[in-house]
Amino acid sequence: MSDSNRPHHHGNLRAALIAAGMDLVQEGGPEALSIRQVAARAGVSHAAPAHHFPNLTALRTAIATEAHRIFTATMEQAIAEAPGTPKEAIIAIGIGYLRFARAHPGLFHIMFGGAELDQDDAEFLHSSALSYGVLARVCAPVAHGPAGPRGTETLVWSIAHGFASLTLFHRTQSMDASEAETLFRTIAPDLPIASEQD
Repeated sequence: MSDSNRPHHHGNLRAALIAAGMDLVQEGGPEALSIRQVAARAGVSHAAPAHHFPNLTALRTAIATEAHRIFTATMEQAIAEAPGTPKEAIIAIGIGYLRFARAHPGLFHIMFGGAELDQDDAEFLHSSALSYGVLARVCAPVAHGPAGPRGTETLVWSIAHGFASLTLFHRTQSMDASEAETLFRTIAPDLPIASEQD
């Protein structure tokens, strides 16, 4: 089909392009993402995305922005399911992190795998700040000692991110979701920050 014969997209084109990009990333990883492929998936001409995304970095950043919203919601859901102690909330952060990584590996790569993003984009900054804010909120009750709040947040983030990455890229990837969550629950209570104040 020639570009002139492609159907006009009557909906929200920007949202449709982001959704198409997210699907491509989920199916084939970050390397599957291209402006031309996103346009084809959305059913528009290859030139149409330029009205919203002048380059691949802009599209990738929009996808990462939406991914952070899903990431935030996944962590919040895990926290809502947990008992209301600081230790259990910290464990829930890791469980939510793990669930997101396993359910959305392509998006996880876009967010954290070193892909070029526009770090000055206002929507991206807001979305990523909200996801980090969940971590900061959960760590606040146990953020004490010489490390302070930032050090506590970094420790919890490192454990959660490292464990999620291991389940995607290394030997633990063969574990099913239940096994991975059980293993994380076994490891997390040994963290000093997770046991001093409940």
